[in-house]
Amino acid sequence: RHGAAKNEDTFKTSPFHFDLWFYFTLQNWVLDFGRPIAMIILPLEWFPLNKPSAGDYFHMAYNVITPFLLLKLIERSPKTLPRSMVYVSIIMFVMGASIHLVGDSVNHRLIFSGYQHHLSVRENPIIKNLKPETLIDSFELLYYYDEYLGHSMWYIPFFLILFIYFTGCFTPVEEESRMPVAALLLMGPSSLYYWYLVTEGQIFILYIFTFFAMMALVMHQKRKGLVLDSNGLFLFYSFIITLLLIALWVVWLWNDKILRKKYPGVIYIPEPWAFYTLHMNNLHAAKESL
Repeated sequence: RHGAAKNEDTFKTSPFHFDLWFYFTLQNWVLDFGRPIAMIILPLEWFPLNKPSAGDYFHMAYNVITPFLLLKLIERSPKTLPRSMVYVSIIMFVMGASIHLVGDSVNHRLIFSGYQHHLSVRENPIIKNLKPETLIDSFELLYYYDEYLGHSMWYIPFFLILFIYFTGCFTPVEEESRMPVAALLLMGPSSLYYWYLVTEGQIFILYIFTFFAMMALVMHQKRKGLVLDSNGLFLFYSFIITLLLIALWVVWLWNDKILRKKYPGVIYIPEPWAFYTLHMNNLHAAKESL
């Protein structure tokens, strides 16, 4: 009976999940990318610095809606997927995103006090003069929870769930390996968001390993006569476009000496918000002085 179920899973097909991919794209742009923007543009009087900002409430909504959408995506897979791994990944995702919520909230609020994201914690003018100096260690700990621990516990489960879902996106029917117009329209915004996720989250290694795993799986399944369905194609092509966008971003900022100093490793991928505080803030200040 178990073997029969496996064969049945193999030949199931699934239509393009326009509703889920649309909700994913919309909430990613509004609740994730939009949260620091909302914090900056809304009047400070509405959200005092010692209270949660508008961006924090966006983040809270993201932490609830995204796991729900991921579970819905897994439920629609034509293949029976490992539920235990999915549930553990969802739990880790919520923990990591919640840790990031706290660290990111404080770090973004520091912008109003002159904190510059293109500098390291100890190089920031508002930080390096703190007394006693042990306070600097506390801010570095906050940065660690935000940028390292929070991001790892957030993004690793996220990409793992996407890959688990991707393993079920294969079909022997060539006609199913086509993307509808709706998928093509969503691909641009989806890829651009993944670019932001990878660059701002500094998770290129995780992203590229996930992409290579997808490529290997596609080639392996092709030998069995299986091809990607519309949902698999949408996810796979979105990752390809994301890689191109990352390459263009790196080439554009290749000779930026200040950003090079903050990102000195072999993999040089500056964060968009570091670019903003370095160049766009200065541009706004110059306009205001005129």
